[in-house]
Amino acid sequence: MSRSAEAKPRSGWAVLGDWLREIAIVVVGALVASTLLRLFIAQMFVIPTGSMENTLLINDRVAVQKIIGYERGDVVVFRDTLDWLDPQEEQNPSWVRDALVFVGLAPDESTQHLIKRVIGVAGDHVSCCDAQGRVMVNGVALNEGAYLYTDPTTGRQADPSTMSFDIVVPAGTVFVMGDHRNSSEDSRCYLFDESETGPPGEAAFIPVKNIVGTAVAVVFPFDRMRALNRPETFAGVPPPAAPPDEPVINGPPTDC
Repeated sequence: MSRSAEAKPRSGWAVLGDWLREIAIVVVGALVASTLLRLFIAQMFVIPTGSMENTLLINDRVAVQKIIGYERGDVVVFRDTLDWLDPQEEQNPSWVRDALVFVGLAPDESTQHLIKRVIGVAGDHVSCCDAQGRVMVNGVALNEGAYLYTDPTTGRQADPSTMSFDIVVPAGTVFVMGDHRNSSEDSRCYLFDESETGPPGEAAFIPVKNIVGTAVAVVFPFDRMRALNRPETFAGVPPPAAPPDEPVINGPPTDC
């Protein structure tokens, strides 16, 4: 066989090009997989306020799953389309940061999301308080001692609610509350909002279409890493009745 028929050795640049092409394929594949994971399976969020203490602390990173639906007692992240949040000053956008969030490599710190605990689902009759000061759902008193905020100095646990209310959750919505009840502007605070233009109390109930997913774990900081489980007290609540089309709010107006 002549030398001309023999395969010529490849140059270093050609070998390097092959390596770079393989690396690019791996990186692009990983980014696509990460993006799909964020969009359809799970996403990380940063806790911005103390409304869920001591369950979640400010700046905790939580993993939110999007596959399995929510139930009463679950902690959920939802988009704020009801204007619960105060208007925020417009910040300089960072395309790098936005890109990292989009592909799932950075937690979402957007101020357009909130995180609370689902207390009532559509058709539930939720009221407070019974003779022992407990929240009632469909006639069953909740034992919330497992997650309500406890003052680290005094050891005193927050009351289930300092505000009285008696409502039925309308169709397609949920009723949510923070675990730090003394520092949570939640569904209770919008039951008698005079600035509403729709049916009374409409802004108090979160549309289910706004729910991003269920928080399943604290992933950072590492010394707080743990799973977030549904409290056992919700297992004893009976199924809801047929939900009304609009909120049912009983009793006189009270302040949050």
